[in-house]
Order: sequence, then structure tokens, then C-alpha cells
Amino acid sequence: MGNTGTVLRELRGAQKSSKGVSLYSRYVNRPAGRLLAAGAYRAKLTPNQVTLVSAAFTFSALAAVALERPSWRLGVLVYAGLAVGFAFDSADGQLARLTGRGGPDGEWLDHVVDCAKMILVHTAVLLSFHRFGELPSETWLLLPLGFLFVAVLTFCAGLLREQLGKAAARPPAPGAEAAGAAPVSRVRAVLLLPADYGVFCLVFLLLGAPGVFRAGYALLAAVHALFLVAFLAKWFRELKALRAAG
Repeated sequence: MGNTGTVLRELRGAQKSSKGVSLYSRYVNRPAGRLLAAGAYRAKLTPNQVTLVSAAFTFSALAAVALERPSWRLGVLVYAGLAVGFAFDSADGQLARLTGRGGPDGEWLDHVVDCAKMILVHTAVLLSFHRFGELPSETWLLLPLGFLFVAVLTFCAGLLREQLGKAAARPPAPGAEAAGAAPVSRVRAVLLLPADYGVFCLVFLLLGAPGVFRAGYALLAAVHALFLVAFLAKWFRELKALRAAG
């Protein structure tokens, strides 16, 4: 592959399915990740190195949440760090598919970073509440813990659904997958926006107004809890159907 334009064209053909993906990831994060993947390819970075760059941006932003007093300036910097980290998180997989250098080690590293990110983002909010929050009540400290529980359970249950589904599903007949592929639902992509990590990161722009930030964070926690219930019911039905089909 030659210039950056050629690399970008190749990357457009190396995208994962848009099924079950929100509009933010489809139209913002993946295109940003594609640009970063092209730059990483030109810089001769490996997918695992891109994953570590993603971790560096994300963890630096979260350390700032835990250690610095909330302000509008901090909110912008934190959001920028998290958004760039999320874009690099998309870039590593795109680079792996482009170069054929993906493997179980890269997938493992990507999931480890994702899990660490999920734990640390709510831990950072908890520490910020405790150190700087001037909370109306200490009960607010339970909110990040509850959000953390919901996030980790969603992540683990979704990962298990994916792995158990792969193990139980029969391989499709040649040509059957393409012929039976359902069109991507734009309505579903809109409905999934509140559950998208990129949308969640926007709440940190409100750090300069602690009360508003708490309200926005609490609203997202409630929405994610509702999504968890819906996802658990859906995944259980799907796995039960696979058992019946087998």
C-alpha cells in the first residue's frame, strides 16, 4: 500500500459489521479510528502498540479526574483524552484487520484494557466525589459503585454471550450468511446511543458544574441499568435458542 489515501480505502473495506452499533460509533468513532489507524500504519506501529496508546490517553484522563479539582477546563481535557483514547481503541482493531497481524494476544490485550478502563472510570468518579464533591449526602458515594457494578456485569455477560454463542452456533452454509444478513436498523442505532461509551464520555464536559455533573452521571447510570436488564434478557433468550437448535 502506498499513500494515506490508499490506506484509508483499504481500511474502509476492513470494517466490522455495523449491526448493534450506535450512531456515535458508526459515524464518529470508527471514522476517527480509521484516520488514526492509517497514521499508525504509516508510522509502522503494531495493533498492540496502538492499544497501549489508547490506554495511555484514557488512563491519563482518568487519573486527572481522581486527582484534580473539577473545573470546566479539566472537563474539556478529560473528555478530549477519553475521546481520543476511544478512537485509538477502534484503530487497533482496524489496523489488525488491515495488516493481518491480529491474534489472540491482541484480542486479549484489548479486552484487558477495556476492562481496566471500565473499572477505573467509575473509580475515578468515586474518588472525585469523595475528595472534591461537597456532596449533599454521603449516599452519593454509592452511585459510582452501582454504576461500576452495572458496567462490569454488562461487559462480562456480553463477552460470555459472544464466546458461548460462537461455541454453540453451527457454521453457516456457504453463502447463507450473506444472503440472510439483516439490514442495519437506524432506529436501533439511535436507541443504543445512551449505552455508547463515546456518549458517556460527554458527561465529563459538565465537571465545571458539580451538581449538574452528578445529575447527568446519575441519569446515565439509570439508563445503563435499564439497558443491562434488557441485554441480559435478550442474551439469555438467544443462548437458550442456540441450545434448543443444537
